[in-house]
Amino acid sequence: MRYFLETLSRGASNPNAKCKEALRILEFLKAISFHKGKAYLNNGFITGRLDINARGVGFIEVFSDKPMRDIVVESKNLGGAHLGDIVVAHLLSNKKSRQSAKILAVLEPANETSLVYLKRFGQAVLGVNIQNGLSLALKASQKSLKALPLGTLLKINNANNEITEVLGLITDPNIDEKISLAIYNKKDEFTPACEDEARAWGDTVDPSMYKERVDLQHLPFCTIDPDDAKDFDDAIYYDTKGNELYVAIADVSEYVSAFSATDKEAKNRCFSIYFPHKSVPMLPRALSENICSLRPDEPRLAFTFKISLNDDLSVKKEELFSAIIKSKKRFTYNEVDKILENKSGCERGILDWLLPLHKITQRLKQIRLKKGFDFRSKELKMSLNDDGLIASTHFESETPSHALIEDCMLLANKAAAKMISKGIFRNHAPADIKKINFLLDDLAALGIEAQYESNLAAMIAKIQSKANELGIREDADKLIIKAQKRAEYSHTSSGHFGLGFETYTHFTSPIRRYSDLTLHRLLKAQLAKDDKLYNYLLEGIEATCEELNIKEREADKVAFDFMDRKFARWAEQNIGKDFICYISEISEPLIARLDDKLKGARIILPNFTCPLLTRVRVRIISSDIASAKIIGKVVEKLDV
Repeated sequence: MRYFLETLSRGASNPNAKCKEALRILEFLKAISFHKGKAYLNNGFITGRLDINARGVGFIEVFSDKPMRDIVVESKNLGGAHLGDIVVAHLLSNKKSRQSAKILAVLEPANETSLVYLKRFGQAVLGVNIQNGLSLALKASQKSLKALPLGTLLKINNANNEITEVLGLITDPNIDEKISLAIYNKKDEFTPACEDEARAWGDTVDPSMYKERVDLQHLPFCTIDPDDAKDFDDAIYYDTKGNELYVAIADVSEYVSAFSATDKEAKNRCFSIYFPHKSVPMLPRALSENICSLRPDEPRLAFTFKISLNDDLSVKKEELFSAIIKSKKRFTYNEVDKILENKSGCERGILDWLLPLHKITQRLKQIRLKKGFDFRSKELKMSLNDDGLIASTHFESETPSHALIEDCMLLANKAAAKMISKGIFRNHAPADIKKINFLLDDLAALGIEAQYESNLAAMIAKIQSKANELGIREDADKLIIKAQKRAEYSHTSSGHFGLGFETYTHFTSPIRRYSDLTLHRLLKAQLAKDDKLYNYLLEGIEATCEELNIKEREADKVAFDFMDRKFARWAEQNIGKDFICYISEISEPLIARLDDKLKGARIILPNFTCPLLTRVRVRIISSDIASAKIIGKVVEKLDV
C-alpha cells in the first residue's frame, strides 16, 4: 500500500486488489485526478501512517517521494482513525508554524482490534487504551463492566468498541506475552488448515523419493546455533582440499507452496518473534522445528550453495542446487568457541575442516571490513523465573563462533543477490547529512573531534580508530549505529552501506523470515529457466517488500514491548531504590538505560539535562505496568 500511495505524486498505475479499494475511496473524496491512465494525488491532500501520542494528538508520517515533516492532526480531526492506520487527509490552512490536517478516511486499518484495561473514572468504568492511555466508553453496560475486576484486560473491536475477548488481569506477570502480541495484532496459534498442511509432510525424509537432488549425506555438515534454538535454518561444511564452502539452507519452499494456507499465514506474520522464554514462529512447529529443521542425524532437504574460493579468498565459482544432507552434529555457539580456543573437543571429521574454516572466515572479515564496518554492539538477553518475572539480564557480544557463521552466511547471501536482477534485496543506505551532524556533535561531547567527510566509510573508520585510542569504542559505536538508517527490503538492489556490499539479500533463514522463503522460490524458478513462473512470483513484489519492512519493525517492537513490561514489573518492586544508569537518548524528557547488576531497562527522566552517555545514579520514582513506562530521578552524576 505504501509504495503505491507514494507513487501518486508522479502517477500511479496497476494497483493490486487492496490498492484498488483505496483508489476508489480517494476518487470518491476527490483526492485524486486521472491523466493518461494514471492516478495523481490532488494538491491539498496527503496520505500516510497515523501516530497518536498520549495526549490524543495525531501525527501523520506522509507517504511522499520527498522528505516531509510529520503533519499534526488535532484530536477533533482524527475522524475515528486509530494508531497505525494508513489514512488520507486534507491539509488545513492556519497561521501556525506547524502544518495540520483533517483525516477524511482510513485507507487501511492497522488493526481490527485494540487492547484496553478497565479503570474507574468517578462513577463510571471505562477502557484505557494500553498504547496511548486514552480512555473510551465501551459497548457494554456499566453493570457488566463493574462486575469485572479493575485492571481486567479486554480486546475490543475498533469499529464499535465492542468487547471481543477477556484476556486476564494486568497485575498477572504471565499476561505480558498476550499483551505484547495483542498490541501488534500477532498470535501464536495457527489455523487448523495450516496445522494440517504442516503435519501432512510427516516427520522423516525418505531420500529415495528425491533422486533428482544432489546427495550430500556423506559430508560432515554441522549446525551452530544458540543454546535454546529449536529451529535450525543453516548447516555448513568446508572442503579443505577444494577450498569449497557448502552453505546448506532448510528447503522450506519444498514444503510451503505459494498461496497455500500456510504460505498466506507466513506472509501475514513475515517473521518469527523471539521472547526470552519462547518463540512465536512464522511457520507451524511441525515444519519449523521438525521436517524443515536441519536436525542432526536425520536426512533433510536443503537448498545449497557450493562456493569455491581462490587462494586470495575471492570467489571463483558459485553453484546453487537442491540437495539432501544429514547434519552430523548440532553445536551451540559456546561449544564451538571452546573448540576454536582449545583446538579440540569434537570428532576429527568435523574438527579437520572447522579449524581451517575459522582462519578463512577471519581473513574474509578483514577483507570485508576494508569497505564495511564492524560495530561492537551487544544484544540484551533476559531470563525469567517461574513466576514470569526477571531473573537476570546480560548483554551478549559477538564471539569467534558467531563471526564464523556470520561470514559464511554473508557469502551465501551475496551469492544469491548476484543471481537476480529483480526480486527481494536487503538494502542499507548511508546516513543523511542531518544525522551525521548530530553524530559529530555527540562525538565531540565524548572527546572525539571528527570532521565531516563525503566518504562516510572513511570518516567512520577514523572515528572508530580514535575511539579505540581513547578506550571508548563501544560508546562511539552506539552513537554511530544510532545515526544509521535502517536496512530495508526492496524489489531492486541499491547496495548495503554497512556491509560494504554492492548487492545483498537474505537467503539463509527461510524458517523465520518470509523474505528468504520468497527468494528461494524466485531462485528455483530462475534455475529451472521458467520465466513465466518467475514473473508470476514477482507480481506484487513491491507491496511484499513494503509489508516485510513494516512487519520487521513490528516483530522487533513486540519483543521490546515484552521486555519493557518485565522491566516495569521489576521497577514497581524497587520504587525508592537507586541504580546506576547512563543517558541513552537526548530527548524531551531524557531517557536513561539501566546499567547496574540488572541491565537494559528504559527509564524516563523528566526535568533533567546532561550530555549523552553520562553515567548517573537514578532513583525509581514510579512504574506504570499498563504503559510499561518507568519514571526516575537523577540523584547523582557519576565520574566516568
